[in-house]
Amino acid sequence: MASEVITKAYADLASGQAWRARDALVAYLEHNNDEEALGVLGGVLYGMGDLPAAGAAWFGTAKRGDEVEDAINAWREHHGDHFGRMWRSLPRSVRRSSEVPRVEALKRKAIERDELDGKEPFVAPEPPPKEGIDAALVIAYVIAALLVVCAAVGLVQILSWMTPGG
Repeated sequence: MASEVITKAYADLASGQAWRARDALVAYLEHNNDEEALGVLGGVLYGMGDLPAAGAAWFGTAKRGDEVEDAINAWREHHGDHFGRMWRSLPRSVRRSSEVPRVEALKRKAIERDELDGKEPFVAPEPPPKEGIDAALVIAYVIAALLVVCAAVGLVQILSWMTPGG
């Protein structure tokens, strides 16, 4: 899957549609922690001139170089070296699971910073809890009730046919 997304991203870049490459990579990285895709995303964002976002993507990789350091510095400056905000700006998949030591160090510093700011420590967003009534479940219950009523009426009708004098 990663190779397909990356191949498509390079095709989008070649056709001058960097925004498509960015969107596809961001969507893929929402659920997959893939260092190669993060590296490509960082390059796409860097090419688009979004150094802070490129820095956030590249921070989650072991990639090094002048462009990477420039982007990471821009990312740090953009967030004022506030570890909590820096942590939250990383792609979700990086926050969920990363084997890059500097990501784990940032996570610890972000938790400390959030505690100093009086916030709950932030690790990774969870899907919001379902609230209210699930319409599909209500419909299923209504259909089930109708089936039970129909079965009961049908059974009564069949029994009336079978009993003499009914």
